[in-house]
Amino acid sequence: MTTPPAPPAPPADGSPAGTDELTSRLKRTEIQHATSSIPGRDIVQVLTEIPVDVSSGWHHHPGEEVGYIVAGTVRMERKDAATLVLHAGDGFLIPPGVPHNATDLGPGTGRMLSTYIVETGAPVSTLGT
Repeated sequence: MTTPPAPPAPPADGSPAGTDELTSRLKRTEIQHATSSIPGRDIVQVLTEIPVDVSSGWHHHPGEEVGYIVAGTVRMERKDAATLVLHAGDGFLIPPGVPHNATDLGPGTGRMLSTYIVETGAPVSTLGT
């Protein structure tokens, strides 16, 4: 029988595990959090729900974000690339440290499933550019 991984340590910013600065704007549900086979990295999977006409605010991650639009239409702005309009079924990739902003265009709540490969102990998201 395998032993499940130990729960992750709280992020370096002192917030409880599974929360970060974006939780004040969006509903974010951490699905899983585990140590990666890449030394110094964790894998975190999050379901984010963005209400209509709400933006995440410009933010960045300390590692890759590999995402999939589960429901809705989301405008994804990036500082390093053209703005995309993503629909249910579309995937996206945000490189480490790249500031970006997601806005739900409606008609209903946008839902994104994102997997982050982040530095161990770092907050998953940090607001600002």
